[in-house]
Amino acid sequence: MPYPILDVVDELKSALKNYSTVVLQAPPGAGKSTILPLQLIGEPWLNKKKIIMLEPRRLATRSVAHRMASLCHEDVGETIGYRIRFDNMVGERTQIEVVTEGILTRQIQQDNTLEGVGMIIFDEFHERSLHADLALALTRQLQQVLRNDLRILIMSATLDGKKISDTLGGNIPVIVSEGRSFPVTIHYNNRDADLPVSGRVARAVKSALREQSGDILTFLPGAGEINKVKVLLEAEVDEVVITPLYGDLSFKNQEEAILPHPQGKRKVVLATSIAETSLTIEGVTTVIDSGLSRIPRFDPRSGLTRLETVSVTADAADQRAGRAGRLGPGVCYRLWSQGSQQFLIPHRQPEILEADLAPLLLELASAGINNVTELDWLTVPPNGAVKQASTLLHQLGAFEGNKITERGKAMVRLPTHPRLAHMLIAARHEEQLLSLAIDCAAILEERDPLPKESGADITLRIESLRKFRQNQVTVGARFTLERIERLAKNWRKIFNIKADHNKVDHFKVGALIAEAYPDRIAQQVEKNSDRYKLAGGRVMKLSSYDPLSGEEFLAVAHLDGGNNEGKIFLAAPLDKDDLYHLSQEVEIIQWDDESNRIVATLEKKIGPLTLERKPLRGILPEKRIEVLCSMIAQKGLDVIGWNEEHQLWQARVMSLRNWRPEESWPDVSDEHLLSTIDVWLAPYLTDVNKQTDFQQLNLSSIVSSLLPWSLQSRLDVLAPLRIQVPSDSWIKVKYFMDGSIPVVEVRLQEVFGLLETLRVNEGRTPVLMHLLSPGFRPVQVTKDLKSFWTNTYAEVRKELRSRYPKHHWPEDPWTAQAVRGVKRKH
Repeated sequence: MPYPILDVVDELKSALKNYSTVVLQAPPGAGKSTILPLQLIGEPWLNKKKIIMLEPRRLATRSVAHRMASLCHEDVGETIGYRIRFDNMVGERTQIEVVTEGILTRQIQQDNTLEGVGMIIFDEFHERSLHADLALALTRQLQQVLRNDLRILIMSATLDGKKISDTLGGNIPVIVSEGRSFPVTIHYNNRDADLPVSGRVARAVKSALREQSGDILTFLPGAGEINKVKVLLEAEVDEVVITPLYGDLSFKNQEEAILPHPQGKRKVVLATSIAETSLTIEGVTTVIDSGLSRIPRFDPRSGLTRLETVSVTADAADQRAGRAGRLGPGVCYRLWSQGSQQFLIPHRQPEILEADLAPLLLELASAGINNVTELDWLTVPPNGAVKQASTLLHQLGAFEGNKITERGKAMVRLPTHPRLAHMLIAARHEEQLLSLAIDCAAILEERDPLPKESGADITLRIESLRKFRQNQVTVGARFTLERIERLAKNWRKIFNIKADHNKVDHFKVGALIAEAYPDRIAQQVEKNSDRYKLAGGRVMKLSSYDPLSGEEFLAVAHLDGGNNEGKIFLAAPLDKDDLYHLSQEVEIIQWDDESNRIVATLEKKIGPLTLERKPLRGILPEKRIEVLCSMIAQKGLDVIGWNEEHQLWQARVMSLRNWRPEESWPDVSDEHLLSTIDVWLAPYLTDVNKQTDFQQLNLSSIVSSLLPWSLQSRLDVLAPLRIQVPSDSWIKVKYFMDGSIPVVEVRLQEVFGLLETLRVNEGRTPVLMHLLSPGFRPVQVTKDLKSFWTNTYAEVRKELRSRYPKHHWPEDPWTAQAVRGVKRKH
């Protein structure tokens, strides 16, 4: 059957002749990954330079290269080659290199002009991996600055080609291949929603085997679910070959899933999202979609990346279903309801929005780009993730200021995450230590070979690996150990060292993990506790009864962010002596609430963790005063002995500030005094060390000095503490911070003969008079005494005469004599 992509080859060649960047939109199975590159090899604009094609996965990289080589009737490594981490098949005659996306950025670092490359193809760009976005940004910069002859072809199965073109500038042609696929009948099935995903999928597979012919491709979120389904099916299904397909499998096992069975047996392929694109799995007529996918998500607040199981996006679901229509009419069973289909997210989120950006920042810095905004991104990296990544790279010594260091340049040359690169570099001065670091790195990059109940100690994994290497009886998943050893062997080849079989020193393991994860050095919260505080500030927890829970310090490698306290999965014990080189000496001068005094210590710290503490002598006065001011600002003025006298002074000054805005009465509110405590109070704190020392302060004098001399003398005149009444008593005046009308409380008999309301502030402000009975009970509240005498007094007199018969209640209060106590009636 001819490939649909051939229908648009001439149009595509013409576009590439006239434009430096072209977008090709073509569905899976059109031949864009295998047929198209071969059609472009001889184009004149290539000028005999090679084509590099990027693939998002290692499996697709190998498979596409092998498929193109077979079409050329050659072996891989001749006209067609590939490069992946730790493996490449490229020869002198290679014209097309199929590479994983991260390889291209390393090639640009080594040759920033890519002189021998005429074209770069981004295959399956709709997956929007972090490496693909980075590679596109770098190659577009290269194209615009140094290589205007370099062609870029962006190929996508489901992404909107016009949207890509518009985002990249608009003047980019979009070629569309309609493809050629057969109709796929969709069945929705949510009947077993209460079962685990493995049980639901196993039931659906058994039904499909009865109802349909041909091979079955099943999509599951991860290897764990795949293995569970495999066990269930092998126990109940005969004469059908069950083949897993996921990234951690060997290439041989992956090929068994992709190629037809040699004896023609019917196959059930249990795959992750790796089978959505690029790969052609022959013989598939039926697809079973669990509707789930597992993706890495990074939280800038915690600095943690974790795999999260999410619902598949609508475009991915369509691609999965399309796998059933490659050879003829097919069937897809979706294990969700038809009603919920409409709520699927249309497209997957670009990885750059939720990924750990430390590798990206290090790659950019190595290319001389110290600011992410220098590049023209399809999706701009989030600021929070960029800051988090920059902080980590500074901790690892890869950055100094905003530039890459020699350590950083060495790290970027190693094909691994900056954390592990830093660990390997830290160990390279000693062969035995480097061999241990390699074993650590290999284990951390692969799945845990031991069951969950084995505890969190990484040392156990290294011991298991070393026993496996020597063909000794070992605990652990043999397949996983094979993968770990294969990776370790690749690392030993790079560093040219031999494997080490010696007994493992768990403190050395901890020291190495700390080099990779300085932000995850952890200290026991309290003795015999399973809770640990990380150098980054979060509190994490070991599983109950984990043997590591007795250790004071841990280096944590794998953990779960969690919503509250996270969980530690892999860690190693730390000797405190191995941490001092990572610590900083910090003077801690603070107020101690228990002893109510300043306490000063000299501490060696890693973030919030304390390795050592000793008393600090000879505190600088300015530092002590700073601590005191901070404490007072936090606790309030009461701590320095602020009492009713000072509060009254405040109210008087603040009243005048409100009443006389034309004058410079200062703000002496609590808020202002606390915010400026380092100005008005600090000079008097030189001899204060403890709570009782505040009693020696003359606060009245200190606060008075806040007023200019000219206002100090006017305060008592304008806002007197007491005011005289006709009985010759001096009555206290109550003032308010907001400048409300002041209040005096005075017995009625003491103001007989007073014709007008009392006033302050040079007569501008009336006083609210609370008139009291002889028993000091409120009788009347007024700020118009004349009106009270005229209109209300007679009624009040009538009531008070009966209640207080021994007191004189004159009919005429205007002329009566004011008295303090009892005045007998005549």
